[in-house]
Amino acid sequence: MSGLRQDISPVLVAALYMFTRLDEPGAVRGPLARVCCSNGVKGTLLLAREGINGTIAGSRAGIDAVLAHVRSLPGCADLEHKESFADEMPFHRMKVRLKREIVTMGVEDIDPNHIVGTYVDPKDWNALISDPDTVVIDTRNDYEVAIGTFEGAIDPHTRSFSEFPNWFRSKHNKFAGKKIAMFCTGGIRCEKSTAFAKQAGADEVYHLKGGILKYLEVVPPEESKWQGGCFVFDERVSVGHGLEPDGHVLCRACRMPLKPEDLTSALYEEGVSCHHCHSTRTDEDRARYRERHRQVKLAEARGQKHVGS
Repeated sequence: MSGLRQDISPVLVAALYMFTRLDEPGAVRGPLARVCCSNGVKGTLLLAREGINGTIAGSRAGIDAVLAHVRSLPGCADLEHKESFADEMPFHRMKVRLKREIVTMGVEDIDPNHIVGTYVDPKDWNALISDPDTVVIDTRNDYEVAIGTFEGAIDPHTRSFSEFPNWFRSKHNKFAGKKIAMFCTGGIRCEKSTAFAKQAGADEVYHLKGGILKYLEVVPPEESKWQGGCFVFDERVSVGHGLEPDGHVLCRACRMPLKPEDLTSALYEEGVSCHHCHSTRTDEDRARYRERHRQVKLAEARGQKHVGS
């Protein structure tokens, strides 16, 4: 990322995860939340016995302070993170949550610290997925895949990551004798999906190191095999090459990402509905959403931000 980009975009966004044993994640929560809040950092961090995962945003000094604290936790000294920049703060508040898993797969005894696929650097990814003996699998959810994926990738059409194990079991025999290359947004889902695939008996299983975000950061557009945008879980909605926001917006009723052409649908009403959710909402729902949207616009006119926006 160029120095100019950093100068004009004061909000640093850091995505991070680490699989490590946290025997008492509840004891970690309070001090971590205090470091985040005292440094003006916002976002979401998830803590579980298996580690930490999340995305945070703030000033360079604030992010550095939080990362230093995280790296002081047991087993986190080697934590890596991915950086991008936003023109405005992409989160409304700071949340540090306790969970059963830092990425929910719902399968017992999956430990990426002991078994995981072979990591592939972004610069080597194109060659792997261009091999006709490679099966390329997008491990993300259907709404994420819908706005962008790699050329030739299989879409499992899962609504949540917990559906992935059953999908893979149902397809496992079709993948026999093939290389299996998996990818996800930042790499964390593939830590578990590749571990699961290997435990299920797959031999050659590969994992895009750093995920789509790292690929879009380092691979030039003219060499890219990525098509579309990459959904991110904050107000930027979706990013493209160079991790620049690429024009997608969120439907404020259902939180689904919308392409620019989706905004021309007769079922789209800003802040109220889109083609994804119009048939699943009542007139009462839409009246409530319109009032919320009105309050958002009034706040904007006062130069304030409405949390419901």
